[in-house]
Amino acid sequence: MNLRGAIFDADGTLLDSMHIWRELGARYLQSLNITPEENLSAKLYPMSLEQSCRYLRDHYGLRDSEGDIQSGILGIIEGFYREEVTLKDGVREFLPAMREKGIQMVIATSGNRDLLLSALERNGIAEYFDEIFTCSELSTTKHEPDIFLACAEFMSLKPENVGVFEDALFALETAKRAGFVTFGVADESNVHQWQMIQSTADYTIETFRGGIIS
Repeated sequence: MNLRGAIFDADGTLLDSMHIWRELGARYLQSLNITPEENLSAKLYPMSLEQSCRYLRDHYGLRDSEGDIQSGILGIIEGFYREEVTLKDGVREFLPAMREKGIQMVIATSGNRDLLLSALERNGIAEYFDEIFTCSELSTTKHEPDIFLACAEFMSLKPENVGVFEDALFALETAKRAGFVTFGVADESNVHQWQMIQSTADYTIETFRGGIIS
């Protein structure tokens, strides 16, 4: 494996944050005294923030604009990202080891840039990443390879020389189809899909304490 670049997902891969992300839509609806559907978190999970707001407005008949809903949701999670969220096990040691090997690192996320940057800075790992790419800013999702290809182009590398670290099965499938080296990262949110992730990804990581990529 000639790995020269790495693309990291944030939530569930670098950050131990999936529990708040899963609860986000439900918490917002409950703040409006609306009972959320049982599988709401599964429906919102692959969506960008803007897509999630549109779904909540349309599906629940909310009178607020998408912008108002987005502001309300950001208000709920802002404190979490700025003050509470922690790193996944071993991340703090893994990133400097990757840098020492000369591997470029960027982030590709479906989350919000400002909140992510706040979490990275508070946890002391922002310095390791040359750029953050978001699905919202590129008007895409991780069902399409656009965000991964944009990351590779930024690093001036071919997909076969870039590792994609993801906890989401569908994102791993997208990256693999586009020719990237894929690393499935274990998280409490993907326990039910772990066997499929193991059969899909080129490599799997249960903890970043396992060592650097050779």
